[in-house]
This record gives sequence, structure tokens and C-alpha cells, in this order.
Amino acid sequence: MDMRSIWPQPALRSGAVWLASRPQPEIERFLEGLSENARMALPYLFDFWALPHQLPPEGDWKTWVILGGRGAGKTRAGAEWVRRMVEGARPGDPGQARRVALVGETIEQVREVMVFGDSGIMACSPPDRRPEWQATRKRLVWGNGAVAQVFSAFDPDGLRGPQFDAAWVDELAKWKKGREAWDMLQFGLRLGEHPRQVVTTTPQNVPVLREILDRASTVLTSAPTSANRAYLAASFLAEVTEKYGGTRLGRQELEGELLAESEGALWPATMIEDLRLDAAPPLDRIVVAVDPPVTGHSGSDACGILVVGAVTAGPPQDWRAFVLADRSVETASPQVWAKAAIAAYHEFGADRLVAEVNQGGDLVETVIRSNDPLVAYRGVRASRGKAARAEPAAALYEQGRIRHLPGLDRLEDEMTAMTARGFEGRGSPDRVDALVWALHDLMIEPAARFRAPRMRSL
Repeated sequence: MDMRSIWPQPALRSGAVWLASRPQPEIERFLEGLSENARMALPYLFDFWALPHQLPPEGDWKTWVILGGRGAGKTRAGAEWVRRMVEGARPGDPGQARRVALVGETIEQVREVMVFGDSGIMACSPPDRRPEWQATRKRLVWGNGAVAQVFSAFDPDGLRGPQFDAAWVDELAKWKKGREAWDMLQFGLRLGEHPRQVVTTTPQNVPVLREILDRASTVLTSAPTSANRAYLAASFLAEVTEKYGGTRLGRQELEGELLAESEGALWPATMIEDLRLDAAPPLDRIVVAVDPPVTGHSGSDACGILVVGAVTAGPPQDWRAFVLADRSVETASPQVWAKAAIAAYHEFGADRLVAEVNQGGDLVETVIRSNDPLVAYRGVRASRGKAARAEPAAALYEQGRIRHLPGLDRLEDEMTAMTARGFEGRGSPDRVDALVWALHDLMIEPAARFRAPRMRSL
């Protein structure tokens, strides 16, 4: 007997995990011990099957946001929450909510995903509680009188007038008119003693979602795609993990992370996603660039250590650079970061180790030489602010001349927080600083000398 043939859409948790892990004879004894009604009802007892992120949190919340990777079970959680709100103890009994708004990007997506999808309301509802779809009125009607009306986020004005005591909002982060549609929904969510709403979405860094998450009345649950692996094709998981694992897109679409990006970022996330490369070509030069922290105690910034190589054959406009690795270390003493930088220097066969000396002065070179006196070393000193120094490096990215190898997500997070106004992330952009020094040494300064031999580089 195959458990999945009995319950085609369960998301295993707690008792369900225990049941599915039992030997077949024990499973059969468990099922035989249930009454016929219990066996028929069990597939629809979502509290038994649900993953933790699919169950409503406790507390007096107004908005429950479910962030998840693709296939993490967000739709099922939204559909089951609507059931929980509208169904009573018996088929004809009233539930907690009687007027529900179902809001998606388009009417078609609401109908095909939220209503009739494999994990939608109709598929999740037991036969004696399944609502009627009234296509001409774009609504679901339950036997107890509850109604769920369908709305499109493309038409925010369609939410003017109707009022609700509950709402399910799907894929809010991709709505083109997200702000307008969300605001109109809030004006209509005014019935009952405690109107509530659920938002199920793959995270994207859009203002309306950030503001919702910042509200004290919002609760959040989240899960990666892999949380629901038991009911996803193994080949799908393997392929998307191999292709997108460790990338910003993968962290968003598979891990369900909300990734920050500052307005006016010098390196927008969309630009970074186009940089992916599995391996670098043969390189003419490789440098290890270091941005040392001022001190080495627990409150210090990280030490940015980036390995970057370049192909510099031909004129400067043909040069290309490849960010090979991030070897940065957190809260490191001078000896620790020096050893890490020298290890990267030898690991990649670098031609030079470049270190900023504004803070450490001669001590930077001293600590490096004390570990390896033969390292080809160059100290560099900043005379301009971080943002001004970063702009020429960002221009190389805009020209499509830089590529990233896997494993650079921490660097990329810092890049999306660097703007012309300065760094708008937490702490200091140590990795970005190291990246900029590497690109100056490999491409920007040599190109300036190539064009004007007497010009002094900045």
C-alpha cells in the first residue's frame, strides 16, 4: 500500500512523519484501527499533515506572511487557511469568516492556482464542504453561506466597495500594481471583530512587502523549497539546486530569502544575476585584494579578502575580469587575516597581494611579511570615498566585462547595498572594498596607463 496513493497531497510533519516512516504492516494496522469516517476524513485534516510553516502562528496578528521557495507549499497553506476560516464544525455551520477576498496578479491566476490548482481550495476541500464555483460572478460559495470573491491586482479599483472579514493574497511580490492593490484591500478588510489576511509569496525585495513585514501586526513563517522535498520530483530539486544553489536567485526562489537591495544600487540584483559563470578561462593575472579591519577584536569589521583574475590581452576595452573566490574572515586578528590572505595567494597562484593601508599603515605590510617575506605585495591608499572609488568598478560591470564564479553571495549582498550615496547595508562593505581594489589593480589603473602613460591614477 503506497501512502501517497491514499493521500495525494500531504506535506508530512510530526504524526504524519511518524506514520510514513512505519513498516508497511504497522501502517495497515493503523488504518484498519480507524473507523470508516476517520479514514475518509484523515486526508483533509491539515493540522496532521502540515509542515510547521504552513500552520497559522499563535497570537493576535493582522497579517500572516508565508515566504517560501518554489514548491515549498505556500499555496496549500493559503487554501487550507481559507478553509479554516470559512468552515464550521459541521458542513452547514458558520465559520469564523463569511466574506473572503482572493487576490492574485490576474483573475486567471487566481482561478487556475488559488481556486482550481493542485493545491487550491477546491482540491483541498472534502466533498461535503466543497464550495460551488460561480464563474459568471467570479466567486466561490459554500453551503454555509460563506463567499470568496476573486480579484485581480491589475485592477486595484475592483477592490473599491466590497468589504471582507478575511483575505488571501498570492504572489504579492510580483504584482505590477502591488501598492495600489494592497492599499485598496486594506480599506475593504473591515468586517467582523478581527479581520485577517494571509500573504503567500516567493520573496522579492519590493517596498510594499518590506513595509508589511515591518509592521508589528505582521507575523512571518518561511521555508525553502527543500522543506517539501517528499512531494517534489527529485530530478527537479537536483537540477535547480545544481544550477541556482549559492546564487542570489537561488536564495530567493529556492531558499525563500528576502534579499535586500538599496534604491539606486551601483550593482542592481538583476545585473548580478547575469554575471554567472561556472569556471574562468585561462587568466593573465590574478590578485588577492585585502581590506584589513582597523582592529582584530570581536567588534571589528570583517576582513575582506577577494581573489580576482583578469584576461588582459589586446586593448583595454577587450579586457575581462573574473571574481574567483571570497576568502574573507570575520572579526579576525591581524595574524588570522594575514594567514588567510597568504593562503589564498598561494592557492590561486596569484601574481600580487594588494592591501589597503589607510588604517594599518606599515603594520599591514609588516604582518604580511612576517608570515611570508616573499609575497609580491602592494599597499594602496584611498584618497576618495568608498562610493566614488567603487563607481569605476561598477562601470566595468555595466559594460559586461566582469563575471562571478559560484560562492560569492556575501559579496553580492554588499554590492546591492552600495549606492552613489554610500553603503546602505549593515556594518562596512569590506568585501566590496576588496573587490574594488582588485579591479583597480587589474584593469582600471593599467588601462589608464595604457591610454596615457604620464597620467597618475587616482
